[in-house]
Amino acid sequence: MTHQAHTYHMVDPSPWPLTGAAGALLLTSGLAIWFHFNTTIPMTLGIIVLLLTMYQWWRDIIRESTFLGHHTPPVQKGLRYGMILFITSEVFFFLGFFWAFYHSSLAPTPELGGSWPPSGISTLDPFEVPLLNTAVLLASGVTVTWAHHSIMEGERKQAIQSLILTILLGFYFTLLQALEYYEAPFTIADGVYGSTFFVATGFHGLHVIIGSTFLTVCLLRQVQYHFTSKHHFGFEAAAWYWHFVDVVWLFLYISIYWWGS
Repeated sequence: MTHQAHTYHMVDPSPWPLTGAAGALLLTSGLAIWFHFNTTIPMTLGIIVLLLTMYQWWRDIIRESTFLGHHTPPVQKGLRYGMILFITSEVFFFLGFFWAFYHSSLAPTPELGGSWPPSGISTLDPFEVPLLNTAVLLASGVTVTWAHHSIMEGERKQAIQSLILTILLGFYFTLLQALEYYEAPFTIADGVYGSTFFVATGFHGLHVIIGSTFLTVCLLRQVQYHFTSKHHFGFEAAAWYWHFVDVVWLFLYISIYWWGS
């Protein structure tokens, strides 16, 4: 930073936004090609390009923040605002699914039998696997908070232990949800109930997988001494995201599993 008269980070030219866009295009168009022509080559190529881009882009950002000293307090402030805005956009993303669910369930049309759940739909018991999943996610919210306080207090060993616990709980949640989908007595094709259920809970499940990946990267960084008690925004962003995922699940559980059944 010695050659700069300010504390802001002027990002160096990077190929990763371009390769990321190319990978995303290959993945989405490859999905359509797979559906219509039963070939997975473009989709597989897109996934490989995206994974390579993610690894190298994250590596560069970690270098900039940890070793090059570019993430000064004003830069961290900007990153915080960016993460808050991103989570806000995610809130509105899920709001659309809740809107669709309540639009259909509060005033069921004659095509649905005038009732909710619609006639002929067997719902999942909200006090079995969904309740266990709620307990698992709430417990992971506790362990990620424990990890945050451990990092702030300089308790390295506790931070690693609590992060491992959080990641395990996240993957356990994903496993339980996959088994629930496998055993579900209805499908995504079963009218508006099936579509709202699987789209809302499915996108939440995707967010749990993304959050688990986020926390896994943070665990690897914590093991390599990247975080200090004053400089750990990478973990803080992951913790905010994880708490958001927790809160969305509570709304999903109360609305779709419990009230909606």
